[in-house]
Amino acid sequence: MAPGHDDAPASAEPAGLARRRGASTQGELLDLPEPGERRVTAAGVTNPVARVLLDSPVPHLDRVFDYMVPAAMAQEALPGTRVVVRFGEQDMRGWIWERGDTTTHIGRLSALRRVVSDLPVLPETSRRLIEAVATRSAGTRSDVVRLALPARHATTEKSERDKGTRELPTWQQPSSQCGWQHYDGGEELLSRLAAGEAPRAVWSALPAQDELYETTSSSGGSEPERMVQPWQICLARAVQACLAGSRGSVIVVATTEQAENLAARLRQELGEEPVVVLSAEHGPARRYRVFLTLLLGRARVVVGTRAAAFAPMRRLGLAVIWDDADSRLAEPHAPYAHARTVLALRSTLEGAGLLIGGFSRSVEAQSLIEQDWCRDLTAPRHVVRAVVPRIQVPGTAELEREGASGAARIPSLAHRALRRALQDGPVLIQVPRAGYAPLVACARCRTAARCPVCGGPVAMDRQGLTACRWCARTVGRWTCPECGGHALRMVTVGSTRTGEELGRAFPGVPVVVSGAREAHGVVGQVDGSPRLVVATPSAEPLATGGYRSVLLLDGGALSSRPDLGAAGEALRQWTNAVALAAPSAQVILLGGPDPAAAQALLRWDQAGFARRDLIERAELHLPPAWRVARLDGPARGVESVLAQADADGFEVLGPVAPPPINGQVAPGVARALVRVPRSHGRELSEMLAVRLRDRSARREEPVRVEMDPTHLW
Repeated sequence: MAPGHDDAPASAEPAGLARRRGASTQGELLDLPEPGERRVTAAGVTNPVARVLLDSPVPHLDRVFDYMVPAAMAQEALPGTRVVVRFGEQDMRGWIWERGDTTTHIGRLSALRRVVSDLPVLPETSRRLIEAVATRSAGTRSDVVRLALPARHATTEKSERDKGTRELPTWQQPSSQCGWQHYDGGEELLSRLAAGEAPRAVWSALPAQDELYETTSSSGGSEPERMVQPWQICLARAVQACLAGSRGSVIVVATTEQAENLAARLRQELGEEPVVVLSAEHGPARRYRVFLTLLLGRARVVVGTRAAAFAPMRRLGLAVIWDDADSRLAEPHAPYAHARTVLALRSTLEGAGLLIGGFSRSVEAQSLIEQDWCRDLTAPRHVVRAVVPRIQVPGTAELEREGASGAARIPSLAHRALRRALQDGPVLIQVPRAGYAPLVACARCRTAARCPVCGGPVAMDRQGLTACRWCARTVGRWTCPECGGHALRMVTVGSTRTGEELGRAFPGVPVVVSGAREAHGVVGQVDGSPRLVVATPSAEPLATGGYRSVLLLDGGALSSRPDLGAAGEALRQWTNAVALAAPSAQVILLGGPDPAAAQALLRWDQAGFARRDLIERAELHLPPAWRVARLDGPARGVESVLAQADADGFEVLGPVAPPPINGQVAPGVARALVRVPRSHGRELSEMLAVRLRDRSARREEPVRVEMDPTHLW
């Protein structure tokens, strides 16, 4: 288990936890006596017992079953290979977890039915990582395998195995003047990676200009020219240092588009070194081809989305995750593992370096620093001040001086700033909500309009048509349940409507609206000509030379949501937008933002904000300061698990009814939290795993368990 996750000392211990030590109270499965081992021999077969993990998410089947390896399969049925076995009355797929010559099975062992492929798609390092992730998340190994292993594509496998070996280039350690010299400890990071060591760092990247960084090559061929992003150059140098030590790198980003862009930059910087992209969006054949390329050692650098954290690498030297607080890096399916957690575990198991990078700082990354498990890799304040734009958060007095316009969504001071910046180049306006009017209300009594079918919020498009944002049903003639009125008014304004308003305010200036819900989708980049760019968070295009001004609207809508970490998420999205601006730009934050988050942006002190947030969470016993498990399921099942948790001395909150889904609460279901200091997180995970196996063995309704959830309620 990775240090800094469950092994760090804790300041408090729940009452009764010490009482639990030494007592076998985790369930009936632990009380069963272990049968004795016996040795198994077979003529001409070494280690004739194959211990097979079945491809089944059923918790009580999350163990290996012993099978006999026939002599004809002895050279094919290797650990990590796919096999088919007879289990009960049916054939089931599985993976050979290990081979041995002993078994605890009483009676004759069944033989393997067949070997699907003799290619060991789960090498030992992958199996160890899968076990660690399953243990930490109280999940099953087969669920983790589903994340780690792409579906087999037989034609692709045959073509890849028929290819010859490829000699990979050799590398020297990059020069010190490559971008990392701007950071305290940056040059030491490169030296340690090149020497084969395993440094771990949380990196606060500079929103610097291209001229501060040295590139080694320019784009050529048919590949389109991409703007140079300084953080990508730094990553290329870290990867080069790793290659100088004959080790590979795994880099995880949030989206496939980001992975493609970063891989293109790495190819330009690394020349002949093959760089591959691993993403589930690429389809089964392409994804499996990239997986085999890495497995067979034909590539040492992979960039991908969250599942790439499991990508096979013969000698891993560096694991990187960029912008780790992005919600798209968290797995939405069991076992709900975050890519950051997977890479942290993997770096420990494989003795590799770990780099958690971003313009902002997540509270989880700050937690690793506070535990002295990761180093804080930042630039000196004088360097930061030289490259960060001037940020303004107008207060009440300043807005009152603007007269009546000070109360407007975009006051006159923002209009003046945009007008000045448009004389030199493009400006960026970040809007937290997409669409035209994401929320409407009764024009007479201001009651929020809700869908009459599911109770979801009603939105309005450009043509005035209304539809539910939850079920997408068209809402015809709406009637207010309070006053009986039928007319509607806009409560919130989305990016599409904002673009229209700005287009009228600045006639003759081109307006570009970027967002996933737009007909043209997300715009990748714009040139340096004057234009208004309206974008939702994470959809901001790159601009040649940086934006000359950045306007952050509706700050309160982002930072004041009733969610755990809402202010930190708002700060991250603001920071990422500001990082796209030129150093001479003016940044204005409007809309009543959270004061602490606004001040952190103003001082460019994202690490300080994360540190204070971590202290508050420790006082409230919230993750990542404490390990927290959220339970969802039938009320009786949740209460049963809570009773065991309470008997073991864990803190218990609930059960309560879960929040409604599409306006309705499912009957007979409950939600609860179980909390424990970080140093006892493994005990909590093991207790929950045993209880889930108990319930599964008794054919009881399952209880959903999510460790350290983003949303507690």
